Amino acid sequence: MSVARVIATEKAVALVHELQRSHGPLMFHQSGGCCDGSQPMCFKAGEFITGSSDVCLGEVEGCRFYMHRDQFEYWKHTRLILDVTPGRGSSFSLEIPLGVRFYIRSEIFTTDELNDLEPVI
Repeated sequence: MSVARVIATEKAVALVHELQRSHGPLMFHQSGGCCDGSQPMCFKAGEFITGSSDVCLGEVEGCRFYMHRDQFEYWKHTRLILDVTPGRGSSFSLEIPLGVRFYIRSEIFTTDELNDLEPVI
């Protein structure tokens, strides 16, 4: 079985399900900005246009998770962990009106995990 590049905490999964009930199919894009601009952003599927410079790292609860290819080069050795924290971020992400925001924690893959990673698309 392949090792997932992106996973989610129980709190993040619950929020994704709540947003799916309200908005339908969703997608994520890990922004490469600074400060609040570096948070993962959640959109209705297809609302954020991805291009040839973006890679799909996998899915979280059926939602594709994208990142810019250049940023991925820095993060390719880490597992991304989607989580939720109270507070309003300053973005267009769908969770912001709920008074919470997604954020990313990361952990370095082990050598064994690196040898069995899911491919990026």
